[in-house]
Amino acid sequence: MPRIHLGDWAESLVDFMRDHFSWLFDFIRSVVGGAVTHLADWLTDSPLPVVVVLFAVIGWAVRGPVFALVAAAGFLLIDGLEMWKPAMSTLALVLVSAVIALLIAIPLGILTARSRAVGTVLRPVLDFMQTMPAFVYLIPAITFFGIGEVPGVVATVVFALPPGVRMTELGIRSVDAEMVEAAEAFGTSEWRILKDVQFPLALPTIMAGVNQVIMLSLSMVVTAGIVGAGGLGSEVFGALSNNNVGLGVEAGVAVVVLAIYLDRTVGAAGQRAEARAKRAKAVRGADGFTPKWLLDWRPRPAVAVGGVVTVALVAGLLGGFGLGTSDGGRKKITVGWIPWEEDVVVTNMYKQLLEKRGYDVTMKQLDVGPLFQGLARGDIDLFLDAWLPTLHKKYLDEYGSKLEEIGRWYNNVDVQLAIPKNLPYASVEDLKGHENEFGGRIVGIEPGANIMDLTEKKLIPEYGLDFDLVKSSTPAMIAELDRQMAAGKPIVVTMWRPHWAYTKYDIKPLADPKQSYGAPGWISSIGRKGFAKDFPDVNTWVKNLKLDDSVLGPLEKKVFVDYAGKPNAAAEGVKAFLKENPDVERKFLSELPPAGGTSGTGGTERPKHDGGKDGQSARPQSLPAATRERAEAS
Repeated sequence: MPRIHLGDWAESLVDFMRDHFSWLFDFIRSVVGGAVTHLADWLTDSPLPVVVVLFAVIGWAVRGPVFALVAAAGFLLIDGLEMWKPAMSTLALVLVSAVIALLIAIPLGILTARSRAVGTVLRPVLDFMQTMPAFVYLIPAITFFGIGEVPGVVATVVFALPPGVRMTELGIRSVDAEMVEAAEAFGTSEWRILKDVQFPLALPTIMAGVNQVIMLSLSMVVTAGIVGAGGLGSEVFGALSNNNVGLGVEAGVAVVVLAIYLDRTVGAAGQRAEARAKRAKAVRGADGFTPKWLLDWRPRPAVAVGGVVTVALVAGLLGGFGLGTSDGGRKKITVGWIPWEEDVVVTNMYKQLLEKRGYDVTMKQLDVGPLFQGLARGDIDLFLDAWLPTLHKKYLDEYGSKLEEIGRWYNNVDVQLAIPKNLPYASVEDLKGHENEFGGRIVGIEPGANIMDLTEKKLIPEYGLDFDLVKSSTPAMIAELDRQMAAGKPIVVTMWRPHWAYTKYDIKPLADPKQSYGAPGWISSIGRKGFAKDFPDVNTWVKNLKLDDSVLGPLEKKVFVDYAGKPNAAAEGVKAFLKENPDVERKFLSELPPAGGTSGTGGTERPKHDGGKDGQSARPQSLPAATRERAEAS
């Protein structure tokens, strides 16, 4: 059967829509982005006690005082975990996404219930939307809307929409047909039947659909952290990338608190709607006031709404009078980063040094593709970890007219196999015939990484080695390296430089005389179009930054070894390193050297060359999630 080029057709359609409907996507981006930003700013800038009281009041209104106290304790726990700002950003994303999804889903559900033709057409579409992997929605979303909150919201709306439509349809169809016929017999219009008969009776089922939409929205906005949606999604993505169990647990607990609060609140609202017509009288004592009455009491809707509005106005006024947070007029700069060791430490170093000089620095963790797309769109100002001349060169070729290559800062990028230093082998060639000593295996990383492809298809055949390449993950490789080194046993792993493992373990790289991994390269800093004009000082600092292993190695060790497992390991580790090495700040950033001048510790720049064999780079293409610790993301 000939190949069906469905992917090519889909890509052509996406390109066509991007090119011809950019005005519409820009409008949606402006409206949705503004809604999320303003809501998130309100939640994060308002005094925390006021926001907690607001959530407690809402909880009391729908479930009572016990739930209000539990909800308040849950949100205080989030603050105690230092997850308040990302949690509120996530809540803003969930609320905006759910509202948009419900505004579309409920009318569609009603239309589907009342029209068999619409239902026949819509059901296969809903099946497709529900079964399509959630990650797929993010691909066209970032093409249309760039990185950030908006593609996350759009993908979330598409992902969460189907249950809202289905439950609304089910609720309307479940209304007793005799009641509808009775209303029709009295000459009631279709609109009145829908409004006064079908919708009220279907409301409990519809509320169940609302609950599902909100829960799916929460799960999807966490997933959307991979495209820079921020919030708890970025924390979870960072924990996964960095193999940081502590951060993962803390972010997970914050997600659970939000999920329980939203689920119980919406569920209770649905129960109240269902019981509205048959609610029993509250139990009261002889004096009309007992503990049981207090536990069962719910404020009237007018009182509850009035309380919520009052608390919201107070919080807004306090924020408006400057009692919330403020940037103090600092110049804002957004730095994109990927969870590779050198990028974690260098980006955090720049964040701290630039903040000392009056900049408001926002760090956005992204995968490589979305990051370069964000640079091209202007959503990201700076990226400090472009591996050249081959791995990231394709992005420079694709977006070259919208990017500025600022300068190289590291000139010793290399990939190799590594073994313990006490072994007598110096080259990959020396391993031939000694495979059994290493258990006949090379411990590798993610299967999709370029280093794995080169090891399997080039290095092993070219050297005639009888090794099995173990495909795992970077955390698993590091864990196995740690275990074997502790036991004093031989091991050979895929490794690259710069990497903190060379400072923690007594390992050495093996020479690659056949250059199966290609020639060494360098790391450059990339800015968006107009970066040098908009940030002339920063551009000069970045251009003149030079690092070598004498600085980068101890810096990575400080973060990934000395501060491993500690809260805010990257930020605190970098801070400690700068305090212990004040010459780094003085030499790199304290004074502005002339534009085009040189400074730093890294020696002279390596002349340009055309990289590895066959135009390939050996740096992993997938995120190498080594045992890295949290990088504070703004």
